[in-house]
Amino acid sequence: MAMTIHVDIVSAEGHIHSGTALMVFAPAEMGEVGIAPRHAPLITRLQPGDVRVQTEAGSVEHFYVSGGMLEVQPHVVTVLADTAIRAHDLDEAAALDAKRRAEDALAGQTAELEYAKAQAELAEAIAQLRTLDKLRKLKRG
Repeated sequence: MAMTIHVDIVSAEGHIHSGTALMVFAPAEMGEVGIAPRHAPLITRLQPGDVRVQTEAGSVEHFYVSGGMLEVQPHVVTVLADTAIRAHDLDEAAALDAKRRAEDALAGQTAELEYAKAQAELAEAIAQLRTLDKLRKLKRG
């Protein structure tokens, strides 16, 4: 029997996932981290991107997070996301539209606060599109 780690993914909207995994991969502030059972305790910020949960059955579940916090204990991983969505539920057309609007806002903004907001919206839209692209490549491969 393989060693596993318990994974909880929650957001302000509610509980997204709870179960066991062989590995978890997350977009941490300083780069992607891989978490196996018995990982050293860790708390870090999450960047917008793809959280991957490798299940005991051998499949990989993908979740988009817009940011948040990652807490790792030796036998439990908790993702506290600002927004979390099962990757297959992402809307590519909406992400492309959000990206276009953020780019337009960046081109026309002079106020620092509006510029920062547009940059954050652009980063989130790009992260969603990258997550969708990863899923598309996996389906082909």
